[in-house]
Amino acid sequence: MALRLIQANFKARDDSALGRFWAEVLGWGVSSEGPGVTNLEPEGFAWPDPAAFYIDIVTVPDPETVKYRVHLELATTSAAHQAELVARLKELGATPADVGQGDVPWTVLADPEGNVFCVLEPREIYRDAGPIAAVVVDCADPQAMARFWGEAVDWTVHEVTDDHALLRSAKGVGPYLEFRRTTPGAKTVWNRVHLDLLPHPIDDQEAEVARLQTLGATPADVGQGDVPWIVLADPEGNEFCVLGRA
Repeated sequence: MALRLIQANFKARDDSALGRFWAEVLGWGVSSEGPGVTNLEPEGFAWPDPAAFYIDIVTVPDPETVKYRVHLELATTSAAHQAELVARLKELGATPADVGQGDVPWTVLADPEGNVFCVLEPREIYRDAGPIAAVVVDCADPQAMARFWGEAVDWTVHEVTDDHALLRSAKGVGPYLEFRRTTPGAKTVWNRVHLDLLPHPIDDQEAEVARLQTLGATPADVGQGDVPWIVLADPEGNEFCVLGRA
């Protein structure tokens, strides 16, 4: 299999400002590939190291205000660490968020542009995941999503139930990808956060796109125009990109 899940891509009003926030949160390095694009990389890795997971933040003219179907969950190592991290996040500009979570052991916050994320209580499963415990995707059918994504990328399916599915890099490093059963509702705009896939070698882009379409992916038009990446949607309509040569 020649596709790696390499990064999360955020749409933003101000990529530089949002990039600085998340770089401070994660303790990652910041770079830029041009105006309007901020790259975040974990320290000690160089793109596109397959052992690392990255974040791209891209300025767009009008980020939609919607219920986001993709969010990040941050790991902590102790109750004290969780409390310290939440306090630091608020100092950096995060604000409390109510998504109907009720009385739960994790803390729900929103970043300075309103992207909701969670600071989890300590969990053994995320002990070696790094600062990002999981990238969580809301879905209607976790089992179907596990089948698609388990075939789509070189990540291993770890657990599948009626309510959620967990995948992780076959190398056993970095964050988990979790599909969590919700009632997403009708999708009328593109997701503000999406996943980017990297073919290896990069020249396999067209072959990998064809393979994904046999698995159930469909072409998607988000106004991308003439670009080196190809935009597809998974079986539940979540856009993702298959990267190509710049």
